[in-house]
Order: sequence, then C-alpha cells, then structure tokens
Amino acid sequence: MSERDSGGFFTGFFVGALAGAAAALLFAPQSGDETRDYIKQKSIELKQQADELAEEATHRAETIRSKGEAFLDEQKQRLQEAIDEGQKAAAQRKAELLSQLDEQADDAVELTGEGSEA
Repeated sequence: MSERDSGGFFTGFFVGALAGAAAALLFAPQSGDETRDYIKQKSIELKQQADELAEEATHRAETIRSKGEAFLDEQKQRLQEAIDEGQKAAAQRKAELLSQLDEQADDAVELTGEGSEA
C-alpha cells in the first residue's frame, strides 16, 4: 500500500466516523435522562418478573415435594401391610408345623407304647 492509498483510507475512515457520530446524535431516540429513566424502569420490571418466577418455582417445588411425600407415605403403608401379611403367614405356618409335630409325636408315643406292651 502506498502512502497515498493509506492517507485516503484514514481520511475516509475519519470522515465516516464523524458522519456516523453526527447521525447518531441527530437520530437518537431520547436524551440521556430519558434513557436512564427507561433503564431504571426496565430494571424494576425485570426484578418483578424475577420475583414472580422465583415464587412460581418455589410453588412448583412445594407441589413436587408434597406429591413426593404422599407417594413415600403410600409406599411405607404398602410395605408395612406386606410385612404384617408376611408375619401373619409365618405365624400361621408355624402353628401348622407345630400341630403336625405334635401329631407326629403323639403317633410316635402310640407306636412305642404298643411295641412295649407286647
């Protein structure tokens, strides 16, 4: 690039920057005070939205926790019922086995008694 070309480039760049700055000033939608007020209002709105979202998330979490606790309570109840049924069945089977054992002991006593009389 020659000096002439680089000088033209920088001149064009400088003129373009000035034109852009002038256009920005001429077509700015609002003043600095208005912009600050707008930013302040938007930040208040965003905070309110964040608060609402946080409240909604908390409500959803509470709902999920409540459903989880209900499910857990139901499962505990079902487990306890299964344990109770198992204990009842074990006690019944134990009684049956003891009854059979008593019958076999009685039969054994009868057999030994008959054999000793002879």
